[in-house]
Amino acid sequence: MLEVKGISFGFSRHPVLRGISFSLAGGQILSVIGESGSGKSTLLKALYGLYDLDGGTIRWKEKKILGPAYNLVPGEPYIKYLAQDFDLMPYISVRENIGKHLSNFYPGEKARRISELLDIVELSEHAGKKPGELSGGQQQRVALARAMAQEPELLLLDEPFSHIDSFRTSALRRNLFSFIRKKGITCIIASHDSVDALSFADKTLVMKNGEIIREDSPQKIYSDPDSYYTASLFGEVNEIPVSQIFPELGTEKNIFIYAHELHPDEASPLKIRVKASYFEGSHYLIRGLHQGKTLFFSNPNSIPAERIIAVRPDIRIVKERLNTKNGI
Repeated sequence: MLEVKGISFGFSRHPVLRGISFSLAGGQILSVIGESGSGKSTLLKALYGLYDLDGGTIRWKEKKILGPAYNLVPGEPYIKYLAQDFDLMPYISVRENIGKHLSNFYPGEKARRISELLDIVELSEHAGKKPGELSGGQQQRVALARAMAQEPELLLLDEPFSHIDSFRTSALRRNLFSFIRKKGITCIIASHDSVDALSFADKTLVMKNGEIIREDSPQKIYSDPDSYYTASLFGEVNEIPVSQIFPELGTEKNIFIYAHELHPDEASPLKIRVKASYFEGSHYLIRGLHQGKTLFFSNPNSIPAERIIAVRPDIRIVKERLNTKNGI
């Protein structure tokens, strides 16, 4: 189990992590989400032992993780950290990069594991190439395979899909996290992509200004965002007074409603003047104004600018969120 208790860290008196505490059971996957500069990458580096903390402790299975002041070579052999720069060896092949730290004592087992990982990251046909012959996305996939090669106890992934083509990312995510669960690897992934948080994590941390502002299952965080900041990490969101959509509920509280949860409803008192329609493949994202405030909603078709549209969410969603922290 990973135990993080009250860790703080900063550069030149500028705090980056502020009293971070959480725990993670063995074999679980944790996603860490937040805006750029929120402290996600710094947290992963601290967990790997790349920094000397200003305060707090990090323990993995009761063993304390220490920084460079205590370890000549930072890091632990049972932890693998995949940074946003890939650090591949340029003069050896993809196959050799993946197997670099695997034992040569059992060459058959080594070859089998390298082949399995090449299949997972879909690079079997490029196994003999040097990293310099690959695209940035392909190099990132090699780095992913190398990080998993020794089947670490704890795997730390910092934006692991940021350079990979979007049409490959979905399959790669499924392959990667299926392998991680199969091997019982504990994994922490820091990402700006909400899909990483929603689809594969057992638990999610929301970070802002170096602090954890929410810790829960991804399903609960998404369905019950307790702040505009948290909701905005999952897409366009609106903050709307309940009285403007369901006055019969008799409350002056505001509610957070995602764009896809607002639908045209001629009977609704919430009127939006359309300003633009953005094609997003399966639907259009409509931007409009209500009492001078920008609101977004999804629609199957584009809507001409300046048209007035009445919209409303499902009352069930509103009632559920009013019974939780979402009502403000």
